[in-house]
Amino acid sequence: MSYQDTVEQLYALGHELASTPSHKFDLAYVREMLDALDHPERCFANVLVAGTNGKGSTAATLSSMLRVAGHKTGLYSSPHLLRINERIRVNAEMISDAEFGAIHERVERTAQQLLHSGRIPWHPSFFEMLTVMAFEYFASIGVEIAVLEVGMGGRLDATNVVQPVISVIADISLDHQKYLGDTIAEIAGEKAGIIRDKGVVVTLPQHPQANDVIGQSILDHDARGISAAKYVPPVSPGAAVYMEPVAQARGRNRYPLAVTGEEIMVDSPLVGRHQLRNIALAIATAEELAQFGFPVTPKQIERGIRETHWPGRFQLLAPSSATGQREMVLDVAHNPAGAWALRSALSDNFPEREPTIIFAAMRDKAIQEIAEILFPIAGQVVLTQVNNPRSATTSELRQAASRTGAVLHEEANVGTALERARELSRSDGVIVVTGSIFLVGEAMNEIGVQAQGGVFTTEGTESTENRKLPS
Repeated sequence: MSYQDTVEQLYALGHELASTPSHKFDLAYVREMLDALDHPERCFANVLVAGTNGKGSTAATLSSMLRVAGHKTGLYSSPHLLRINERIRVNAEMISDAEFGAIHERVERTAQQLLHSGRIPWHPSFFEMLTVMAFEYFASIGVEIAVLEVGMGGRLDATNVVQPVISVIADISLDHQKYLGDTIAEIAGEKAGIIRDKGVVVTLPQHPQANDVIGQSILDHDARGISAAKYVPPVSPGAAVYMEPVAQARGRNRYPLAVTGEEIMVDSPLVGRHQLRNIALAIATAEELAQFGFPVTPKQIERGIRETHWPGRFQLLAPSSATGQREMVLDVAHNPAGAWALRSALSDNFPEREPTIIFAAMRDKAIQEIAEILFPIAGQVVLTQVNNPRSATTSELRQAASRTGAVLHEEANVGTALERARELSRSDGVIVVTGSIFLVGEAMNEIGVQAQGGVFTTEGTESTENRKLPS
């Protein structure tokens, strides 16, 4: 089977959350798969990272630190921007097409055998297959430690079959309420499902309801809670506890920080004040990993932060022919908390420039609230639709944004939306592409961004996979 055939077979499994019976989310069947494969997930140590916002940035930063420290490190993340291979990386390198196909063949063969023997009642889902494939790949090439980003929730997420050496919980807010609950407390309860008896938990103070639930879960499991608060620099001189951050540089977060008594200079490509918390979580987790045989020095932490690569998170593209000679920001803000973080980052980085926003979203998201946060700061908003059955139509987006007062335009696809935004924005303007990771991925494809190894580049315009499936 070719690589493309492999990808198409995975996509054919369908959207993870669509038409799925409630009992589908059962870790017993994932464990059956892993048992049949002789438990690859037990061949390496792992860190499990959950949260609503920031878990991907935290996981990417931590894996970069571990790689720099010389530990053979796996990173499993979701969803992907351009290629499905992005989800499975070792030492920042994406799994190759050939390796992806070979691992899939092995896991698919196992799934079919279990189906025929009656050990599992249905074929594993898209996300379950990819999770098992990641474990099998990491084990096959001798990964020492893997950083695993939880897909959704935590308690019933396929990644939660592992025994993490550390459980990390990033910021929690409202999202996926249909599956996780309607309140912060209910959602926090699902995220806290990654906490283990007598385990280590790294988190930060956040919404009081989330604090209460996570704190109680730590007590119930007799776990050791570690607060990363000491590594969050103050955002104003009046709040100074350790060192005041230097001014934020365009496209970077730069500030001095004391780590285990040694001063380092944080120089992160992850922009925005919200990223200070994610970086702090990664630092605190790296510090704790020494007790499990994975030491990381302050200087390795410093370099790991600097070399973190996590595209689509306030990713700044310089003016070029591909961007219509405008600066462009790509950001995957897909819920209200993400929208507020994007608005703050735009204010910090473009304080006197009115952005032109290109916006698309899945219809199950809080579109009206996101629009009311972002659209008032824009000069013009171009509404569009992505190649995904869950995508809201432009008319649905317009209706949701009717009270924002923004000047709205509609374009049928991402390519024409980019053209319209270039026409509408001033020569010194900034174009912001946001609202959905699928929109950002399609925009990257349109302007010629490619995924090669562990790096995204705008050199060349070779087409990427046709992304049909959300995760």
